Amino acid sequence: MAGDNFVDYVKICCRSGAGGAGMSHLHRDKNTIKGGPDGGDGGRGGHIILRGNAQMWTLLPLKYRKHVIAAPGQNGASSLRTGANGEDIILEVPLGTVAKDFETGETEFEITEDGETRILVSGGRGGLGNANFKSATRQTPEYAQPGGPGKEEWKILELKILADVGLVGFPNAGKSSLLASITAAKPEIANYPFTTLVPNLGIVKYRDNRSFIMADIPGIIEKAHLGKGLGLRFLRHIERNAVLLFMVPIDSNDISKDYHILLNELKMYNPDLVDKPRILAITKCDLVEQEYLDLIEPEIEIDVSFIFISSVSGYGLLQLKDTLWSLMNE
Repeated sequence: MAGDNFVDYVKICCRSGAGGAGMSHLHRDKNTIKGGPDGGDGGRGGHIILRGNAQMWTLLPLKYRKHVIAAPGQNGASSLRTGANGEDIILEVPLGTVAKDFETGETEFEITEDGETRILVSGGRGGLGNANFKSATRQTPEYAQPGGPGKEEWKILELKILADVGLVGFPNAGKSSLLASITAAKPEIANYPFTTLVPNLGIVKYRDNRSFIMADIPGIIEKAHLGKGLGLRFLRHIERNAVLLFMVPIDSNDISKDYHILLNELKMYNPDLVDKPRILAITKCDLVEQEYLDLIEPEIEIDVSFIFISSVSGYGLLQLKDTLWSLMNE
């Protein structure tokens, strides 16, 4: 996933089409001097619609499209002819896209299925022609309804990555190394914090030709829920993961403490996240001997199971895959 191409937040101005006016007309032909009303209805204005596309993974196509304008509906015509609807604008978005109102910040809906369509901004209604207003006491009404106005609204689209397993850890905890070792993803890896600046996705091959998707989320730091570090920008991606894989390196000063800091950051951001299945992977175990692992194992006090792994040597990776698969299918 190329960092320059990954866009997970856009703000766009949406203007739906105005509805066409209804027609006011009385029927005329060579045999009829003054007939009844036959004015047709106006067409509705064009909607602005979001449609889920499972082949997309970024909001990049909308990054430079600041204004989205739908066409107006056509006016009604005589002989009860209805005006054409304004052409809808359909915006393809990745699964996991959340639509919000810019003014209120309120979430309106979320696109989660391929081909799912939701109206982001509705077009104006078409006006009724004068034929709709005929009654026993008014045989030839000359009144027709104007079309409804379109709407102009600013919207925010945010992407929450859909993945089976989300990696949660401090910067430089070995998340990118794990993703690179068990998937075909090629994230940037270096020995300094915040190497990963955008989420990376990879497909993990499992037994019997099965597979699952793993997401490397940019590193969390303490008080990330307050916006520190990369903060809130990427915490939302964790909401869409089925299983959370916490990662703390073996050279941590206090593995249990680091795990609880990570857990607390998720809890402060969204309390529902702590209800997700989770496991701890203690990484970089190629740096120490087996005797050291045996020594510290009893000292780790956390509320979930943990596994010692090394992305370099492959130590514990098969056991990790088995455990993750089990958690996903409980």
